[in-house]
Amino acid sequence: MSKPDFTVHIVDDEEAVRKSLAFMLTMNGFAVRVHQSATEFLDFAPSARDAVLITDLRMPDMSGVDLIRKLATVNGAIRPVVITGHGDVPMAVEAMRAGAVDFIEKPFDDTLIIEAIHRAADGLKPAADDAEDISLVRTRIDSLSERERQVLSAVVAGLPNKAIAYDLDISPRTVEVHRANVMAKMAAKSLPELVRMALAAGFHAA
Repeated sequence: MSKPDFTVHIVDDEEAVRKSLAFMLTMNGFAVRVHQSATEFLDFAPSARDAVLITDLRMPDMSGVDLIRKLATVNGAIRPVVITGHGDVPMAVEAMRAGAVDFIEKPFDDTLIIEAIHRAADGLKPAADDAEDISLVRTRIDSLSERERQVLSAVVAGLPNKAIAYDLDISPRTVEVHRANVMAKMAAKSLPELVRMALAAGFHAA
């Protein structure tokens, strides 16, 4: 297997996380650099080329969301992926709206993060004509009922089921049913994939 022609940069304030993630990715053939803080990486970022970033959302000096926003002003070519705890999903969705390619919930399977890195790296290549894919996603969105579109809008806004239920004056169980229907109609295998498709198609939270 040929070595990827890009470098994965890991930004996490926890040394154990940096080391374990770097070891796993190196063993899978990736070129890896580690950075102990968002500030340290931002100093390096302007000179980065062919780079995928993996960053935690919660760090003491700067949040992952703020890091991604600042990156857009110093090197918009870096493709970010965020890792997050279950309770941080709304923040992870916000990170995707800010430019993150994907988010991976902890504890994550190695395969998931490797797949996310490859998706991010695809964006480093010259842009391909993906109009057909976007058109397909928009067709799927058009197939949603009005209530399902409301639920999708709330999901893209990063709202949890209980908050969606309150806003729409329906039960959390009904939200779960609508959300499952949305996932099925959109052919999304996971919440990150659903959010990614909706944002790519220009569907934003109300």
